[in-house]
Amino acid sequence: MTINDYRIDFPILNPQNNEKRIIYLDSACQSLRPRQVIEAMDRYYTQYPACSGRSNHQLAANVTRLVDDARQQMSKLLGASRVEEIIFTRNTTEGINLVANALDFNPGDIVLIGGKEHNSNLIPWQMLVKRRGIQLKILHSHADGSFDLSAFELALSEGVKLVSFGYTSNLDGVTLPVEQIIKLAHKKGALVLLDAAQAAPQRKINVRALDIDFLALSGHKILGPSGTGVLYGKYKLLDGMNPFMVGGDTVASSTYETCEFLPVPEKYEAGLQDYAGIIGLGAAARYLQSVGFDAIQKQEFLLNKIMTEGTNDIQGLHLIGPADPALRGGIFTFYVDGIDSHRIALMLDQMANICVRSGQHCVHSWFNAKGIKGSVRASTYFYNTQEEIELFVENLKKIRKVL
Repeated sequence: MTINDYRIDFPILNPQNNEKRIIYLDSACQSLRPRQVIEAMDRYYTQYPACSGRSNHQLAANVTRLVDDARQQMSKLLGASRVEEIIFTRNTTEGINLVANALDFNPGDIVLIGGKEHNSNLIPWQMLVKRRGIQLKILHSHADGSFDLSAFELALSEGVKLVSFGYTSNLDGVTLPVEQIIKLAHKKGALVLLDAAQAAPQRKINVRALDIDFLALSGHKILGPSGTGVLYGKYKLLDGMNPFMVGGDTVASSTYETCEFLPVPEKYEAGLQDYAGIIGLGAAARYLQSVGFDAIQKQEFLLNKIMTEGTNDIQGLHLIGPADPALRGGIFTFYVDGIDSHRIALMLDQMANICVRSGQHCVHSWFNAKGIKGSVRASTYFYNTQEEIELFVENLKKIRKVL
């Protein structure tokens, strides 16, 4: 299939649905959704709007079957050993918080994270410093944003309990050498949690082959509904942890004094779930695999190369991350001397309906440490075209001339 064949599946990109041409370059924040995902959710509300696993009637049976299928699809997408290792969450943030609150931490335990982590992989650990007395260590990258493997090995010698890194950075698109990281961490007895919110949309992940302990992702970045996500965990680890959100659907039985928790994954999925969203997430996993990760990476590199080469003569433009576009996936983040990043984003929107993100991208700690007020992030996906990127470059140059 061609890019245009895929674009027809996305209502906002389909010219038959919209006269106004939108150039969407904000997929690192949230991907667009194909009609297959939207229709799957719509069928839930119109054909079987019931609960999963609770009632004994045909509508509930349909929902239970489709939720189970969605779990199977996510298990297949990630290469899990068993479907029970897939826990449905609202997003990556909830997945990381689940591990932070369910894993047994003692005072003095060390958690090691990177220096450009999303707030979702920083703040939960800061809270544990206050509540449980853990130690939080920060591992900084090289100047170009690439991973410092030597510094990582040195840090592991301190007796780290958990390593928690962003697999691919939402700031600059750099992907970590996770295979080496996991092997080194396990050799020193440390567990590994990966924030795969930015990696899952663009690369094939096999949690079993990589020997990943925990991995969290968001549905809204992999063509799925907002408010959906997955936490993968090795069954043995999940089985040995205590849930931190409890109540309905987490227990097999209870008395006024005690309760008996259900097995994994149910004991971590408290309350009535977003069944429409979960079913839509299953449809998104199918669609993503039909596109193929090789095709996605090839298109992202091509478009990033056009952006990089097309803007290298813009006076005062500073690229965040490695110079080589092949190392930044679909992310092109920059700032321009003397021009507010929000102003650039607004002008791109007003001049040419180009949607980008501006600000500090939930990585405030990195920006504050560098003394940089903010940046503009243009992020592509497989449904973007060369023509759209050329228009982005052209309009960015116009803005620079004006400002």
